[in-house]
Formats: sequence, C-alpha cells, structure tokens
Amino acid sequence: MKLPIFMDNHSTTPMDPRVLEAMLPYFVEKFGNSASRNHAFGWEAEEAVENARKQIARTIHADSKEIVFTSGATESDNLAIKGVVEMYHEKGDHIITSSTEHRAVLDTCKALESKRGVKVTYLPVDKAGMVKPEDVRNAITDKTILITIMMANNEIGTINPIKDIGKIAKEKGILFHCDATQGVGKIPVDVQDMGIDLMSFSAHKLYGPKGVGALYVRKKAPRVRIAAQMDGGGHERGMRSGTLPVPLIVGFGKAVELCEQEMPTESKRLSAMRDRLQTAITSKLEEVYLNGHSTQRLPNNLNLSFAYVEGESLLMGLKEIALSSGSACTSATLEPSYVLRALGVGSDLAHSSIRFGLGRFNTDEEVDYTAKRIIEVVTKLREMSPLYEMAKEGIDLKSVQWAAH
Repeated sequence: MKLPIFMDNHSTTPMDPRVLEAMLPYFVEKFGNSASRNHAFGWEAEEAVENARKQIARTIHADSKEIVFTSGATESDNLAIKGVVEMYHEKGDHIITSSTEHRAVLDTCKALESKRGVKVTYLPVDKAGMVKPEDVRNAITDKTILITIMMANNEIGTINPIKDIGKIAKEKGILFHCDATQGVGKIPVDVQDMGIDLMSFSAHKLYGPKGVGALYVRKKAPRVRIAAQMDGGGHERGMRSGTLPVPLIVGFGKAVELCEQEMPTESKRLSAMRDRLQTAITSKLEEVYLNGHSTQRLPNNLNLSFAYVEGESLLMGLKEIALSSGSACTSATLEPSYVLRALGVGSDLAHSSIRFGLGRFNTDEEVDYTAKRIIEVVTKLREMSPLYEMAKEGIDLKSVQWAAH
C-alpha cells in the first residue's frame, strides 16, 4: 500500500490509464480541428468526436445529436439554466430547484434572480437529503419554465427520485434539467425513462480528463431549445461555440464506455468497501452519525459526523489520507456545510462531518488503514475535548450556561 491514500473521489477521480491510452494519439499524430471539413486531418478528428458522442449517448439512452460538449458540468449547468430562461422568457420567469444543489446550480439561480428578476423556489429536503416529488408539484405555477433537481448529492450521496419528478414535469409541460455530475458512471442513467430534458455531467468525475463535460439537450418530445451563452463559430449545433478539445472528448467517450461496462461489478465492490469502512469505524467509536439516506445513496459515498470533534482538526490529523469536510468546491469557507444544515443537522455536528469518496482504484487494505487512522485520531481529539468529558459525565451540554467574556 502506498501513501498518501486518495479517498476524495467526489471532488475528482484519477484518470484511468486506458483513457489516457485512447487520448494520446490525438495530441500529436491526429491533431486536426474537428471543424475543418475539407481535409483528412479534420475528418479524422471529427470521426473521433462523433464516436465519443455515440459512446456517451448510448450510456444515457440518448441520441448522439443530443450531446453538446462543454468545458465541464459547471458550464453545462449555466448553459442549461440560463439558456432556458433566455429562450422561454415569454412563457414565464419561475424556476424550481432544491436547497442542496451544487453551487453551480444555486449560484446560477441567484445570479438570474439578481440580474434578470427571475423568481426561484428553493425546495427543502427531508432528513435524508431527498427532494419530495409532491413538493415539486406544489411549487409549480403558471409561470414555471424549468425544474432543476440534482440526481445525486455530491456531499451526502443521496439519490433523488428523479423519475417521479420527471413524470410531474412532463405532465405539466415544464422542462426538467438534472445535474447528474455524481450520477453518470456510478448508477444507471436513462434520460428517456427518467423524463429528463436537459442533463449536465463531467468527465473528471468518472475517471476521464478534466476540462471537458457535456450537456444532454432533448431533441424531440419535446424539442428543447436553449439560447447560446457563448458566441462564435456556431459549433455544437449553435449551442456552444469554440474549437472542440478532441483529445479530451476522446478520453470522455472512453471513460464513459468503461464505466458502463464495469458499473455492475464496480458498484457492488464499492458499496461493499463503503460498508466495510462504516462498520469498522462505528464498531470502535460511539456517537458517529451517518448523513444522507441509508439505502438510496451512491455506492461510493459515506458521510459521517463525529460528535465532539472538529472536522478540520480531524483532517489535519490525517495528512496521509485525502478526504474532505463538506464539498470541495466550497471548502474554502469555514461555514458548516449548507447541505448538512438543510438536513436539519446542528452546526456542531455539521462542523464534525467527513466525506469519504471511494473509487475504482481504492483497495480493502486502504479502507482498513483509513478506518484505523480515523479511530486513532478521533479518540485522541476527544480525549482533548472538555465537551466530550462533560458529555461522558452525563452533563446536558444544551443546558449549560456559558459565561460571556
């Protein structure tokens, strides 16, 4: 076993060597621009791009013409939400989303509220972090033009009832966008069956390269139209201009294909490793709480709160293991995770949460080492904690009157 151990696979994943192998020829030998339609170099690049488009479309049960390449899921979210608001503004100005979405969705909605006067409903989630389809139905008005709900949460791994929400959207004739960044490649995704009209996802979350993502845009029943957010040569059916990064797209296609082939065995292996980690930790430590849904969750996600321990201090004590407290994209702030607060987790427990993200290249040996180190560090930090000592003595900490300085 080599140190450090990488167990933060929700933030990014290491690239699969087979993906790199597929990409390499497109950097030097096959370097053509896929938009150059009048010579062999361009045709070769275009063929590679179209092949990747087919690989990606097949995995999500779409048509290859419905795949629009972007720089990543953040751009895909922006393009979908802003593109719909601009295109359908005459029909209405109301969006429905949830309070636990990724910042790429929440901040886009906030920007539209302040700059364009769009009205946004932020739905609450239940204690397990799930959006209730009935809440979606009740939030719909005659001005609603878009529902945007994530497939699986990046912090707690909870999987939303996307198919039920898709049904409601169809019934009401409202477009449904889904941020599936954590879903594609980890769990089966079928845009037809789930009733999804627009879907964002990214290559670097599924063992592909960073810097490339995709937006699925439904072509019929209904035909979805979005206003481009970047103008230029009219690439990607006019929805997203810019020369396509052929090597990255080839890698994206290969990565998705591998995920599709390996998903049945991989998700079984990862969920077994996740349960092994959870059991090892909870059998030796008390007052450890699971955040998120106990069964409707990603196979590779484990989010635990360790009472009387500061999450950041715990990470500092585990320098040789890459983990995260809260979400990687917001971990520059020391605010407790907004996702955990939305579940009703108190700020003391929210501050003590750690997210374990298992991945394709993790081993049982690494899981056992991580569990052992977590137990050691939590035990040590609790020994130093006067609050833990008081709680052990049976003092109700909520009733303590703390003296003000």
